[in-house]
Amino acid sequence: MLVRVKTRSDPKTSEITPERVYRSRREIMALGASSLALAGLDAFALSEDWLKRRGFGDGPAFQGQDPGEAVTPFEHASAYNNFYEFGTDKGDPARYAGEMTVDPWSVEVTGEVAKPGTIAIEDLLANVDLEERIYRLRCVEAWSMVIPWIGFPVKRVLDRFEPAASAKYVEFTTLHRPEEMRGQRDFFSSIDWPYVEGLRLDEANHPLAIFAVGMYGRVLPNQNGAPLRLVVPWKYGFKSIKSIVRIRLMRRQPRTTWNVMAPYEYGFYANVNPEVDHPRWSQKTERRLPSSFFSPNRIETRMFNGYDEEVAPLYAGMNLRRKY
Repeated sequence: MLVRVKTRSDPKTSEITPERVYRSRREIMALGASSLALAGLDAFALSEDWLKRRGFGDGPAFQGQDPGEAVTPFEHASAYNNFYEFGTDKGDPARYAGEMTVDPWSVEVTGEVAKPGTIAIEDLLANVDLEERIYRLRCVEAWSMVIPWIGFPVKRVLDRFEPAASAKYVEFTTLHRPEEMRGQRDFFSSIDWPYVEGLRLDEANHPLAIFAVGMYGRVLPNQNGAPLRLVVPWKYGFKSIKSIVRIRLMRRQPRTTWNVMAPYEYGFYANVNPEVDHPRWSQKTERRLPSSFFSPNRIETRMFNGYDEEVAPLYAGMNLRRKY
């Protein structure tokens, strides 16, 4: 079943990144069929056929644009991103993420839950209604995109494992497989793998927070976090952790990768806030891709990335300069 969800803070149609070169080899790796046959899934759950049966077609999901407004072409969404497991250059994920195996895939859920366990992604998705969510993506490096995701609320997964009253935070962990993720075996990398991110439980349960399994009407490319990634649109992009294999509910705030490495640069909350600068650059504006030296396409950054009406109550009474 396909559910299209609109909110008051949705980007305009003219902001949506159009699909240009989606069929290029960089964008989608072929997903092999598995031997599983579960509840109508006659192949690996995240196949193009699986999405088609749920209302997503062959063509681009979104094409609208205003003639006078520059929009980000799709190749930037699939070939310009940070996924340091494959290298530090923006093009490294698209070059090397095809080396990562995504079938089979499972997610382990532990911690402050009544029903801990490991669930295969086929089972996780068997009874899920997918939704189209058109979200702005704002990187802490002050560039941005608008991406149409395919996913479902994080809360829908967490509730299946029955969080205990003691659970206050959620920790997410990325796949750690150095033989397939060359950045993890880089001798010069300063990151303590695997990559870890976290949210407060009320943030994870907010209706805008989703797990994404696709974008642009298709399955997620490996470089964008296949087969399961987090998308939290009011926070800087590094919070939206990719290729998730573990979820742990916790009593206390988890130690997250960038916050541990550089706590004065990357706060735990990482809410988009134009009034709180990164120590090395301003956050008041952003480059909406594509941009160039002669055409920087710079726009003003909005509080909570424009989702303030929906999420500001989560932080009532908090000092957002100190809790950055």
